[in-house]
Amino acid sequence: MIVETEKEKIHDELVKDILRRMKKNNLYMKPEKYKWKVREIEFLEVVIEPKIEKEKMKMILEWQVSQTVKEV
Repeated sequence: MIVETEKEKIHDELVKDILRRMKKNNLYMKPEKYKWKVREIEFLEVVIEPKIEKEKMKMILEWQVSQTVKEV
C-alpha cells in the first residue's frame, strides 16, 4: 500500500487511521517491509518520486513580481 498526500500532517493522520483500522481487523504488517516518509519508492519496477523539471524550476525561481496593474 502506498499513501501519498501533499501535506505531512494529513499524511500522518491518514497513516494512523489506516493502522488503527488494520489493528481493529487483526491485520498486521512486517516492520521490515514498511517504509516511512520516503521521497521515492520503487513500485512495480518503476521509481515513483516527486519531480519538477529543471526548466520549470528555473522559471519559478526567476519569476518577476508584477509592479503595475497592467503587468498583473
